[in-house]
Amino acid sequence: MSAFSNPNNGRSREAQGRALDRNQAAPSSLDASPEMWDLISDVLRASKLPAKQRGTNIKPTVDELGSLAYDQGLLPADLSELIDLVTAPSFLDQASLAAIVRNLYPATSVSGDLIIKVIGCLGHGKLKPSLTIQAALLKWLIMVQHVVENQNHLFQTYPVLFNLLDTAALRTYACHLLAVITRRRHVRPHRIQALLLLSRQTGNDPALIGLLRVYKDYYPEIIVGDATRGKASAFNHPDSQWRERVDEIQRAHAQRRALHSETPLDAFRVARYRLKGMKDPTIPEVHTSHAKENSITLEEIESVDSFVKNLEKIELPNQLVAILRDPLLQKLLFLRPQAQAHLRACHWLSSYAQDMVAVDSEVHLIDIINTLRSYVTATKALPPILLAFLRELMNTWDGVEGREVILEILTYTPLADFGELYTNILQLLERRILNGTSHSQLQVLEFYTSLLRRWIVHWVSSDKKLTEASETAARLVAHVNSLCLTLMQTSPSMSTYGKILDFYYQTSSLASDAHLLTHAQAAAVPPAALIYNLFFTPSPLTASRVCSVVAKYKEGFQIAMAVANIDYTPRHIPEFNGFLMDICNCLWRQRALSDEDTNAKGCIIPRSVVEDLSSYIASLSMGGSLAGLFSFSYSPIFSLFAISFLRQVEDEVEENEVLVINHAGPVTKATLKTLADRGGVNLSWDDYRRGVLDYLENRGMGGVEHLLSSTIATLRRK
Repeated sequence: MSAFSNPNNGRSREAQGRALDRNQAAPSSLDASPEMWDLISDVLRASKLPAKQRGTNIKPTVDELGSLAYDQGLLPADLSELIDLVTAPSFLDQASLAAIVRNLYPATSVSGDLIIKVIGCLGHGKLKPSLTIQAALLKWLIMVQHVVENQNHLFQTYPVLFNLLDTAALRTYACHLLAVITRRRHVRPHRIQALLLLSRQTGNDPALIGLLRVYKDYYPEIIVGDATRGKASAFNHPDSQWRERVDEIQRAHAQRRALHSETPLDAFRVARYRLKGMKDPTIPEVHTSHAKENSITLEEIESVDSFVKNLEKIELPNQLVAILRDPLLQKLLFLRPQAQAHLRACHWLSSYAQDMVAVDSEVHLIDIINTLRSYVTATKALPPILLAFLRELMNTWDGVEGREVILEILTYTPLADFGELYTNILQLLERRILNGTSHSQLQVLEFYTSLLRRWIVHWVSSDKKLTEASETAARLVAHVNSLCLTLMQTSPSMSTYGKILDFYYQTSSLASDAHLLTHAQAAAVPPAALIYNLFFTPSPLTASRVCSVVAKYKEGFQIAMAVANIDYTPRHIPEFNGFLMDICNCLWRQRALSDEDTNAKGCIIPRSVVEDLSSYIASLSMGGSLAGLFSFSYSPIFSLFAISFLRQVEDEVEENEVLVINHAGPVTKATLKTLADRGGVNLSWDDYRRGVLDYLENRGMGGVEHLLSSTIATLRRK
């Protein structure tokens, strides 16, 4: 850039004024970067002096500034200073200016004023930056357009950007930026004519052809087809790694400022896969032709506010099958349901998928099922025609490709007779997936858990009683019971136990929700062997979750008999009461493994084994019996929490008085009384046990207290 007179006058005073404003603002240490500002100040001072008058080489400073900008990003004040530097005449060399532009990483959203400032410096003129710098700035605008604070500033500069197409050095990036920001209101006959003329003059420049194709999407009847048949620019992102780095910087900045989110995700624009560099998709994009000047099309929607404001006036696109992959059209048809649109989409997808499976096709199975998942998750429904296609697919599917996607799709299977579902879908699915490994079994279990969860959501939201719900739910639970028992043997781990309990949390809600009881009589309880095995696992959290599931079942039975007037088969209540009594005997009543009480099953352990264990414990002369070894004080999984609670009580008492003696543990009713008599903490047996329950609940194991308080009358009254 050529030198200009009096470089230290107006610009220096302006920079000094901004620096003074910056210092007066006194930003917090979270935002301010003294090192960054020192480097910018050095570069600004150097830009006002010819290279021979500086005394030092500015390039190392520029490199250091670029490195710091890459690491931290540029705050709005810093970004504004550098934009002023590169858009106005200075003594910096072109390489330094280009390096600065390459490293303009914004740490926050880019203000509209900066956008206007950058676009205002484009074009021809003595005081304009060189065309190389202008091209770099246009490229920068393309890369930051997704973080621009207000897109209207870009739209307002559309005529200025369009007039840059005559400049060959700027044309490629100008076309790219125009293609990204073009809306139907921007497509005017004089612009179409200018593009056609310029395209012929430049020998069908690919960038111009690409922009013409964007225009054609809005007015296909105006542009002659031959004009857009040349090689077109795909408008790929100029530097995807640069954009990824910007996103990382902005996420880190948002986290440092304790923001809950960044700029809202742009989910209210139609999908344009061509502008993302993808090949033309088999499924058409959203296009609305023959639109009137005062009509509203999906292509014109820019934000959620615009979508909501024009919801009832938006015209449907030409090909409704675009719903299969366009999120905005999916939202529109979800809020304005059109049965015909969904039926057309389902028929198209089914026909296309069958053709793909029947003949050799370049489209892979994973592409089809991903498209199907997109549609199903958006509509929250799996229509019968698509379910029939999946049934046919099971005959040729290898059970591996796209397994997770197919399982996710099938979780939307509608409620129906379980026998038909199992024969037509579930049995085929299990044959393809189950291969004798615990991993495949766990995947099937997770699928059934998700399926039951969606059914429950459907039942809760349904006003009318679903007659088939009761039997279907009961048969599904009975089927999964066998799978869970198998998993207990093939994969005895805490992770497996957690996934098993996830399923029974869903089944327990069937029995404990008064609304669901109008749809589904409480399903069969979990197998006794499963409950007892989970309760005796070496994990306090697992034991607590078992207690919580049993407690929810108990509440459900009480609601059913008292409110819903549902009669249970005789085998349900005795079996369930056995769980309750045995768990209470272990934890609270110190009668572990006893079968003498009414309903007690002794944890279904053979009496001969119990007698041998009792004899062995008695021979140890430890002062206890087998019946009390599963109480809080002696339990292998709860004893640590019990003694920790007692130590906490002792520490609290010692803050006000001196204790003569501390309890050595384990705690019993007799040792607590002796402890108080000898100058230790004065704590009753009941208060100790209730304190342990509260201690467990405060540590995420409230299931124990939930079960005991809902079962033991004296504890419940307290």
